[in-house]
Amino acid sequence: MRALELITDEIPPLKHTDTGEKALQWMDEFKVSHLPVLKNGNFVGLISESDILDKLDLEETLDKLFDHLPRIYALSSAHIYDVLHQISENKVSVLPILDEKESYQGCTTVYHLLTVIANTGSIKEAGGIIVLEMNMVDYSMAQIAQIVESNNGKILSSYIMSSPDSTKLEVTLKINDSELTRIIRTFERYDYTIKASFQNSEEEDDIRERYESLMNFLKF
Repeated sequence: MRALELITDEIPPLKHTDTGEKALQWMDEFKVSHLPVLKNGNFVGLISESDILDKLDLEETLDKLFDHLPRIYALSSAHIYDVLHQISENKVSVLPILDEKESYQGCTTVYHLLTVIANTGSIKEAGGIIVLEMNMVDYSMAQIAQIVESNNGKILSSYIMSSPDSTKLEVTLKINDSELTRIIRTFERYDYTIKASFQNSEEEDDIRERYESLMNFLKF
């Protein structure tokens, strides 16, 4: 998925002639701590709530309050992973999206990204979760998939976590079956370490409730 597909229409950009007070009002209204600023339709930079609060006269326009704004953005052709990296690296709640000529296309937000990831990552779909732990040299998604499919299961989504100071991987699998006993036993026969599993309906409901709570917290 590309950055252009991640643009949300919910967050409008500020103009350089808007005041610091208006910027704070919009941030409060849209529940974000950053907003893009445009001048004559061109992207000037990203303004933060903390930067505005450092100023004394909030009735002044943004171009008078700030000589320079950080030009944090992602290109419209960037992959969703690059967008996530930019947001994480720069610690921003909103990320502007520009085309190859650096023309402003729109922006995306942390909340919108989490919603997209949840939908594409099969979080809302029924099924069970298995967390495997293994050495990096032993990792083989082909073998992992073969074990799951040999028990009439399908991997809906997966992700891998690793630490720079460790030689181990943690592989999380979302599987289209909430009864995982046979799959777990097969993994154990192949000497896989099962770090955790979530497989009954009560745990599924708990995961969904936690997800919905996170979404509500970020939105409101």
